[in-house]
Amino acid sequence: MLEFRRVAWSTCVLAMLMGGCARQPGDAAEMASASVDAPQAEAVSAEDASAAGAPVDAAVQMASGAMTQDDAGRRFVRTADVRFSVDDVYRSALAIEDLAASQDGFVVSNRISSDTQDVQRHKIGDGRLLELTEYTTQGELVVRVPSDRAQAFLRALAEQMTFLDSRDFEARDVQFDLLRQQLAQTRSETLQQSLGQAVRDEDRLDRKSEAFAAREQALAARDDARVAQREVEDRIAFATLSLSLYQPAQVRRSERPDPDAAFAQHRPGFFSRIGEALRGGWQGVLDVTVALVAMWPLWLFVVVAVLVARLWMRMRTRAQS
Repeated sequence: MLEFRRVAWSTCVLAMLMGGCARQPGDAAEMASASVDAPQAEAVSAEDASAAGAPVDAAVQMASGAMTQDDAGRRFVRTADVRFSVDDVYRSALAIEDLAASQDGFVVSNRISSDTQDVQRHKIGDGRLLELTEYTTQGELVVRVPSDRAQAFLRALAEQMTFLDSRDFEARDVQFDLLRQQLAQTRSETLQQSLGQAVRDEDRLDRKSEAFAAREQALAARDDARVAQREVEDRIAFATLSLSLYQPAQVRRSERPDPDAAFAQHRPGFFSRIGEALRGGWQGVLDVTVALVAMWPLWLFVVVAVLVARLWMRMRTRAQS
């Protein structure tokens, strides 16, 4: 009996071990399948969110390789044009100025204006008008920041945005422009040295004057080449960012006097207006009489014409009789 129990117990233990071994591969496969399907589910959910119109992070929208790419053999002039909406134009403009200063940049221009879209007036009694004015406020800022900090500035600028309308980033390679200006400067310096030697060697006064004039032109060309080169180098060192910001239309409520009510209040009374009308009518009669008297040559001509016509009729009647 004891031996039978040992055999039964061993059989049960062996069966349990075999069952566990049989389930382990399946469980591992299920775990691997779950680990593979998890990223796919996340990707599907992201696609669903994008298809559903989920907002995109403005900081991502303001990122571009044009603001960060670098090449030892090239020189880039970086520019950006951005248009976006904000909650308050004046507050955002001040925040942008502070942001530019924090990035060791500066503000070239800051223009803010308001445009009136519609005005409505309603009478509210007591000689007052309620005036409702719909207006929009927009700002135009030009900011310059170090080129290596332009991307950081644009990402931080995204905090001020409520909606990004458009952005245009550009990194223009100006290495050949710099080369042309350097060559032009070298030519000008060489020419200036040659003309300086010619001025020293020339004996005749007229030719020396011509040499002085030519040297002055060469010096001016050299200075222009130097300035142009410095301007390009400045545009390379500092990116130029043009920002257009606006806020939704707002309505301003104000009260003002009602001109019509004021005129009606101070208008003369009925009888005084009647008397003024009678005086005005009598004055009109006098004016007409004076005008008729002034036309006396016409009346004289009419009288003479009538007399001549009557005389002619009498003579015609006598002739017929």
